[in-house]
Amino acid sequence: MQALANQVYIEEGFPGVTLGVIALAHGLIQIDAPPSPEDGRSWRAALLNLNSGVERLLINLDGHPDRTLGARAMDCTIVAHERTAETFRNRPNTFKAQGDETGSDWESVAGLGSIRWAPPEISFTGSMAIDWSNFPVILEHHPGPTPGACWVILPEPKIIFVGDLVVKNQPPFLASSNLPLWINSLDAVIAGYSSFTVVSGRGGIVPFSAVQSQRDRIASIHEQLDAQAQNKATPDTVENLVAPLMAGYKAPAERQKQYSQRLSYGLRHYFSRHYHPTANSENEEE
Repeated sequence: MQALANQVYIEEGFPGVTLGVIALAHGLIQIDAPPSPEDGRSWRAALLNLNSGVERLLINLDGHPDRTLGARAMDCTIVAHERTAETFRNRPNTFKAQGDETGSDWESVAGLGSIRWAPPEISFTGSMAIDWSNFPVILEHHPGPTPGACWVILPEPKIIFVGDLVVKNQPPFLASSNLPLWINSLDAVIAGYSSFTVVSGRGGIVPFSAVQSQRDRIASIHEQLDAQAQNKATPDTVENLVAPLMAGYKAPAERQKQYSQRLSYGLRHYFSRHYHPTANSENEEE
């Protein structure tokens, strides 16, 4: 567990997403959960060592399985944006570890089996403040990576958790994204949070230059998909973009297949939703 400021920590030791926790006198505010229930129990045990009150909240930065599969194991009240809550209402009650290979981290976690989802019990639309201490914990809706993506902003220690808005040394998840909104959200970070510590949902602390690099990449992907659409491409043919996009990432050899699959799945689904839309396509968030 790495301390970012007094009472604020992150953990990158579990497969899946970067976890956050804010230890306050009133209780713990946790940010995301590891996908494995076993890892969730280990994380809960580690949190017992923090000096905090008895209350517990878990914030889901979006509805991606990597950060929500293990939410039930955290055994606490869950908070998320309304669009993320809507995603759970459209899912079966139970997750089963099968189906498409999406390039997600949960797909490499052994023994998941069937897991009951834990939908958010508290949701918000624009923003929400949690006043458990001498500084507020602010949740803000910033769509782009998914319709229900949100940030956790700590104004006093100047820390911002941005989820999958910025990812480190790996390709983004595109399947449920809206690239113009993603660019807008990146612009909001660039314009308003240059003095903040930026915490990626996949890679921990990132330099501010990584935010600009992510913006450039998302804008480039958007331009290339627009060009494909103008050339009457199909969802299958946009997979030709995978190899040149992968060349821009310094991914370890053991991750090459996973990340290529992530781009392939994401490009096909994004292209289908935005250039060949069907009913309810905007409700997807995986």
